[in-house]
Amino acid sequence: MCYQVTMSVRPVAWRDRLAVVAALALPLALTAAVVPFRGKFPNTDAALALMLVVVAVAAAGYRLAGVLAAVSAAVWFDFFLTRPYERFTITRSTDIETTVLILVIGVAVTELAVWGRRQHLAATRRAGYLEGINAAAEAVATGNSPPSLIDEVCDRLTILLSLRACRFEYGVAGIGNPARLEHNGQVTVASRPWDTEQNGLPADTELLAEVGGILQGRFLLQARPHARPRQEQLLVAVAFADQVGAAIAAGQTVRRS
Repeated sequence: MCYQVTMSVRPVAWRDRLAVVAALALPLALTAAVVPFRGKFPNTDAALALMLVVVAVAAAGYRLAGVLAAVSAAVWFDFFLTRPYERFTITRSTDIETTVLILVIGVAVTELAVWGRRQHLAATRRAGYLEGINAAAEAVATGNSPPSLIDEVCDRLTILLSLRACRFEYGVAGIGNPARLEHNGQVTVASRPWDTEQNGLPADTELLAEVGGILQGRFLLQARPHARPRQEQLLVAVAFADQVGAAIAAGQTVRRS
């Protein structure tokens, strides 16, 4: 018996695109709006306002947008708010220092925001992994049928590993000589280690469902070309397969008794 699942298209990162548009437009709009009043307050006040714009854009955690915002703020500060006006020339040393500070601080804030976004995404991923493993374990503990658990695990593996398709075969291993996802999270091709982060997940990979060293079946994983799972993702996939192996073994025990 086989179960087939296909993966949905990943959503477009519209928030990052919006951040790029804001990075290019907002500093220009702010400096242009200040032009009628540029002789009535110090340039440092305008620089602080521009920094707020840069920080707001950088808070999205998208490096390109943050850097563009810093560069845009520095350029338009020079063009509109430093003498000679409407020229990319600066004559006063204090204005040069302010322009450089806008650029440097903007890039620094962007790097901090990018780091924070990565940490948040990593924490979210780990929480999702744990939720999936707990759900599979609960399904085994409550006696859910192996076929329904296999369907659920195939769905989770498809998303987790960026698969094109996933299917399960009972009681077989090694047929067709596919790559293998080992129990330690290492992928091997012809018994040799394979770096998935650098080379991607092989197009056809088997993941064994075992319990106590006894084979119950295998998942056949058909990867998309862009699939480059990390070690933690591969270990989560192994944990899913272990739950399926335990469910199948438990079902066989019940039938015998």
